[in-house]
Parts: sequence; C-alpha cells; structure tokens
Amino acid sequence: MKRIWKRIAVAVGAVVAVVGAFVGSGAAGGTPIQDAAGGALSASATAIAPDGPAFSIWSVVYVGLIAYAVRQCFRTADDDRHTRLAVPAVLSLLLNAAWILSVQFGFLWLSEPIILALLAVLVWAFVLLRRSRPSGVVEAVVTDGTFGLYLGWVCVATAANTAAVLTAAGFRGFGLGQDVWGVLVAAVAGLVGVLLAVWGRGRLAPTTSLAWGLAWVAVARLDGPLVSTPTAVAAVVAAAAAVVVTLVVRARAGWRGAAAGGGAARRAAAARPA
Repeated sequence: MKRIWKRIAVAVGAVVAVVGAFVGSGAAGGTPIQDAAGGALSASATAIAPDGPAFSIWSVVYVGLIAYAVRQCFRTADDDRHTRLAVPAVLSLLLNAAWILSVQFGFLWLSEPIILALLAVLVWAFVLLRRSRPSGVVEAVVTDGTFGLYLGWVCVATAANTAAVLTAAGFRGFGLGQDVWGVLVAAVAGLVGVLLAVWGRGRLAPTTSLAWGLAWVAVARLDGPLVSTPTAVAAVVAAAAAVVVTLVVRARAGWRGAAAGGGAARRAAAARPA
C-alpha cells in the first residue's frame, strides 16, 4: 500500500505542477512569470537573466515529468529505484508549483527559499539516480533524462532568481557593476556544470539544459535593454566548458569500459582449456 500511495502522490504532484505552469504562463488569465512581481524576472531585470525563449525548455521538462509520472504507475512492485525516487520527485513537483504561485502573488522574497529547496531536492534525486543504472533506453530518457534536464535548468534559474531578489531588495553589488557580477555568476554556473559533469560521470541531460540557459543569458546580454558583452562572453565560455568536460568524462568512461571488457575477454580466453 505504501508503494501505491507513492505512485498516486507522484501522479497528483505532476498534475499540480502542470496546472501551476499553465497559470504561470498567463494562459489562465494570470500574469506571465516574466511580467509578474513588477518584472523582476524579465530578461532585462538583471545581468544573469536569460532571454525569453530560454523558458521554452520548461515544455520539455513538463512533458518528461508527465511521462515519468505515467511510467512509474506501471512499474513492477519491487522497483526500488522508483520507490526511492518518489519522495524527491513529489517534493520537486510541489515546490515547482509553489515557486510559480509565490511569484504570481508578488512574494518575490519567498521565491528564493523555495527555489533553493527545489535545487536541493533535485540534487537529492540526482544522487539517487546516479547510484543505479537505468533498466533500458526508455528509463534512461524518461527518468534520468527528465530529472537531469530539470536539475541543469534549475541551476541557471536559481542564479537568475537570486539576482532578481537581491536587485529588488536594493542590493547594488558593492559598487562592482553589472559586468563584474555577470561574469562572476556565469563563471560559478560554469563551474557547477563542470562539477555535475564529473560527478555525474558525463551525463548529458544536466549539461544540455545548463548550457541552454547560459546560451540564452548570452543572447540577452548582446541584444536588449541590458547589454553586457563581458557577461555574454563569460556565459558562452562557461557553457562551452561544461559541454567539453561532459564529453571528455563520457569518452573516458567509455574507454575504461572498453578496456575492462577487453581484459575480461582475454582472461576468459586464457582460462579456457587448450
């Protein structure tokens, strides 16, 4: 029964998250996120805010989350991987909706602890998924891929949200200027991407969404009311660094696997009688 209730909780959480996204888009008569809270989260609000098209990645994430919710309803009863993932999955879905509502109602300050909690929960999910291998291609795409994209994008979103909250609170960056802060934050985001690549053994999904977000930060800083060429360059370099390290780590893992397989084959051949 406990496993069944977890499945139901994930399914309900997915519905809540999708409804929250529908409201946050403005389609239900509400204010679009980029216009809510006095425009604090718009593309021109801070130096690290991504351009509008960057948020289209949410559509991919939500489709993946719905597919994950459906898939986990039909998993086998002894699937410990999904059972362990259920709690952080539900928390991430509810926190997602809570973040949207906090911005919609103008509680920008409240959005910060919520998105930090969301980031922590997604790291928890990433740790759980990292400990075991997916059962097949579908599992790798629907579960690992979805939560990987989710984590990478929320890393960028957390940086943008933090900058928006501080700016709205009157923080002026100790007089360092938007270019300096933009470069510093982009560098930190790139470092996070590199660490995720190494720690995640070259998983593509987190790097893809993180690089996507940073690329749109660069676009926003090259064209718009808040131009910052240093920030744009730093964002591109950070995205490239995360991608290159991910590919290198992934390639090295493949080489080690091939070497291990070859060694096992040679030992088996030597053990066979002549």
